[in-house]
Amino acid sequence: MQINHDTRCALDDVVDLLNTAADGDRPDRLVSVADLGAYVERNSLSDVGALTAQDLSAVRSVRERFARVFEAGDDRTAAGLVNALVAEAGTTPQLTDHDGYDWHVHYFAPGASVSHHLAADGGMALAFVIVSGERDRLRRCGAPDCRRAFVDLSRNRSRRYCDSRTCGNRLHVAAYRARQRDSAESTETTARR
Repeated sequence: MQINHDTRCALDDVVDLLNTAADGDRPDRLVSVADLGAYVERNSLSDVGALTAQDLSAVRSVRERFARVFEAGDDRTAAGLVNALVAEAGTTPQLTDHDGYDWHVHYFAPGASVSHHLAADGGMALAFVIVSGERDRLRRCGAPDCRRAFVDLSRNRSRRYCDSRTCGNRLHVAAYRARQRDSAESTETTARR
């Protein structure tokens, strides 16, 4: 799947926002205005003013709506969710070349709230994924104890884990150990006969 730099950044922002939600034994990482500020800084969101408790509540709502797009059972449902999100954000495409970046498109209006910023840019990035017939690349980790979101950008759409070094490796090691244990038990049973 080929996507431009801006769309990739917006998808990364969506995934990071989704992964702030509580999951299993991981607590919610977006519970205070300071947490929201850390998210904004971590993702280098531009044109964001002073953050408030109202912004926090609105961004948490956007997070839930993004989660519904990832969980949608079909393209039509996902498209309806994205359309509503983008429309409510008052999407206003504009060319910009701020902060040393070449020309690119922002979909949020100048001075928009951080929630509208995320809904517009993230919503449009998700729209591009749906339009390209690639919605199945919006995934949740395949590890049973992890439900982190990710976008599978591998050529053959084979990525199953949010991080192959942690979740993937942990499951592969567990499967290997189970096979070794089964083999040892089988050998032991045969030896007893």
